[in-house]
Amino acid sequence: MTTMLSPEIVTVPSLVDRCDSCIAAGKAEIVLTTGGTLVFCGHHANKNAGKLNPVAARITVGDGFEWAMQSPPA
Repeated sequence: MTTMLSPEIVTVPSLVDRCDSCIAAGKAEIVLTTGGTLVFCGHHANKNAGKLNPVAARITVGDGFEWAMQSPPA
């Protein structure tokens, strides 16, 4: 049986890169388990969250951005 681990989620004050899909301000930076990094605006990050989460080693989100796959605080 294969166990899927959730990626580490880190919050930073802001991201400086632009969205790889539309050049809007980046809200989420996804470090892939296979290497490489993708940056998305809030719209594209959450639109593709279900596909990104399984292949992410770490997800860095800007403060105030609600990542669709992030668990609410306990």
